[in-house]
Amino acid sequence: MRPITHFWIRWLLTLGLCMVAGLASAQTVDFPKKPIKIVVTFPPGGSADAIVRMLSPRLNEKLGQPLVVENRPGAGGNIGITAVTKSSPDGHTLGIGAAGALSVNVSLFPQMPFDVSKDLAPVTLLAMIPFVLVGHPSLEADNLQQLLAKAKVSQWSIGHGGNGTAMHLSTALLVQMADIPLTEVPYRGSGPAAMDTLSGQVQLSITDLPAALPHIKAGKLKAFGVTSAKRLSSLPEVPTLSEAGLAGYESTGWFGLVAPAGTPQAVLQRLNAEFTAALNDEATKIQMRLSGMEPTPTTPEAFESYIKSETKKWAKVIQQANIKPN
Repeated sequence: MRPITHFWIRWLLTLGLCMVAGLASAQTVDFPKKPIKIVVTFPPGGSADAIVRMLSPRLNEKLGQPLVVENRPGAGGNIGITAVTKSSPDGHTLGIGAAGALSVNVSLFPQMPFDVSKDLAPVTLLAMIPFVLVGHPSLEADNLQQLLAKAKVSQWSIGHGGNGTAMHLSTALLVQMADIPLTEVPYRGSGPAAMDTLSGQVQLSITDLPAALPHIKAGKLKAFGVTSAKRLSSLPEVPTLSEAGLAGYESTGWFGLVAPAGTPQAVLQRLNAEFTAALNDEATKIQMRLSGMEPTPTTPEAFESYIKSETKKWAKVIQQANIKPN
């Protein structure tokens, strides 16, 4: 009887494994079964919406189902990401979150409605959005070193896109690393900050590229450095802040794609493959770069590591600068 018992045990185990493999395979083949909802944590018309719009033609074709945007702004992105965490983990509801919701808010808000590491499954980074340090043309400084020297003995103001935003954190990091006494002025977005720099209401601002680029090209704003680790193709003559004299400085806004925790691995792999392929498309790259965004496809594992490193980095900045949410 013993050999027969062992035989049946082995047979049942083999059958079970085959069934599991078959189900996983079927799930991969069957996904997606309906339109994919993309929860965007910003109001309509922003950069996150633009990313979906640029990627949709290819993704609609490859996935066989349309992407449908649902804008859920508020609480620094927490409202939209919370909705994602409460969705069915089947890949049909995804979220586009920024640095704020995925790495900053945990250090800003005394209580968070979700835990990024436990409640979400990273899919891929989507885009980096570098910022640029600009000043009024009347400033008697031609480079960052001269600017910082002037700032140390002047009562200057620097504008940014609002409390708790990536531009705010980039400004706080600049002030900390350069050890300069700048008065920070928050605005409701980078556009107003750039306009007040143009008019001389503030001497400096850290803004995103779409708000500043036309004025830089027209000579109406001085660009002293970009906040990214590398120079930008749209501003090749402008150095990074790190190479201009603030060694080690790097700060960019970013968007990433996340799914609810518990989403099957096969579904995550399919989503990652399709989204990264779309981001690597040459026409898409050009379109995104013209909009001031750098396509940044990654593996889920690399995105997860990036979120952790950003969370640690900004926690220190927020604590030192005593930054509070709006």
